[in-house]
Amino acid sequence: MVNIKLTKPLVVFDLETTGVQIATDRIVEIYCIKIQLDGSEEHLHQVVNPTVPIPPVVSEIHGIWDKDVVDKPTFKEFAPKLQQFLGDCDFGGFNSNRFDFPLLAEEFYRVGIPFETSRKFIDAQRIFHKMEPRNLGAAYQKYCGKELINAHSAKADTVATWEIIKAQVDHYDALEGDIDFLNAFSGESEFFDFARRIKRGENNEAFFNFGKYKGQKVVDVFKENSGYYEWMMKGDFPENTKAVITKLALVSKNT
Repeated sequence: MVNIKLTKPLVVFDLETTGVQIATDRIVEIYCIKIQLDGSEEHLHQVVNPTVPIPPVVSEIHGIWDKDVVDKPTFKEFAPKLQQFLGDCDFGGFNSNRFDFPLLAEEFYRVGIPFETSRKFIDAQRIFHKMEPRNLGAAYQKYCGKELINAHSAKADTVATWEIIKAQVDHYDALEGDIDFLNAFSGESEFFDFARRIKRGENNEAFFNFGKYKGQKVVDVFKENSGYYEWMMKGDFPENTKAVITKLALVSKNT
């Protein structure tokens, strides 16, 4: 039996998609577990043809490529079966309140199928973050066993941060006390700019990480649409990002 009191079936689900923009990206895979009031489970799995190309940088993450979806049903074709499976259920997921459920609802709206959105939601990520705070004070307590006094003063926060970094290297066997390793592990090497607008791909290639060209190579876009570079330079982008795209624009002109 489930140790959670259910008043209606609960569907725990996860999506793989073409990207992270709720209004424009599409579902490429969905997996659902429907938990009945007696604890019994039904599973539903479907790979979906999103009808738009899947950016290679996204395929590298979830492992689903354009060739894998050509013979799969579109969401419009699959939606009636999915709607019947979901019924009047409540929902559970991980970061589902902010991403998975809004995108799922958007797909239903897009194909003109009524979908009731007034449900109850369980988001495991929200529970995790509330029960295990991820702020500086919580990290100081976890790794150093100390209470952070004078939090949000520059001195106290800086001293605590340095103590935490040293303690983390000692705490985890998988961490190496090496700046290059810690830089890569922290994830900042994934981007060319501080604002994370330009993502670093294989062979150090630069890809847009936002907007209509998200997932496309920057140099290719600038070759085909030089006006996009000019638009970015005139736009409200950080100077660091503008410096990065300026170098890439020069590369596009010379290749």
